[in-house]
Amino acid sequence: KKRWSMDFYYPNLNNDMWRIFGVLFFNDKDYFLNPTRKAFCRERIIDFLNEKGIALFDTASSVRRLQDNASDKFLEVVEATDIPAMLRRGLPECKAIVTTGQKATDTLRQQLDVEEPKVGDYSEFVFEKRAIRLYRMPSSSRAYPLALDKKAAAYRIMYQDLQLLP
Repeated sequence: KKRWSMDFYYPNLNNDMWRIFGVLFFNDKDYFLNPTRKAFCRERIIDFLNEKGIALFDTASSVRRLQDNASDKFLEVVEATDIPAMLRRGLPECKAIVTTGQKATDTLRQQLDVEEPKVGDYSEFVFEKRAIRLYRMPSSSRAYPLALDKKAAAYRIMYQDLQLLP
């Protein structure tokens, strides 16, 4: 938490997720920064996500960090989120699920019968007579060795596929 700029998903200023959204939807990588540029603007992010119909949640409800860093390699999933129940009850119109890391992808795939997609691609599966896509996108972490514009290009294809971008 010492590195967080807000109490919400992707809170670290060094993470590119909100810059990717800014580039894609507003042509401004700093769109979601607050006026001091020292934090992301949680309210602006939440309003945007609600407007677009984008939900965020972790694939694990309880985790244990085995080292003091953000690496998935040192993350133990204690309790996985019940994704099928979430799809059934809370997200009946969900068309796609996106994972941005191997641990999240593996945790999700333990619950759903879906082939693992390559990074930047998707696999389609059927959940209770509903076709859903699992997209495996590049990590937004700066530790992932891909420039912001290349990450944004991969996400652009996905959001165009899902008709959230022209």
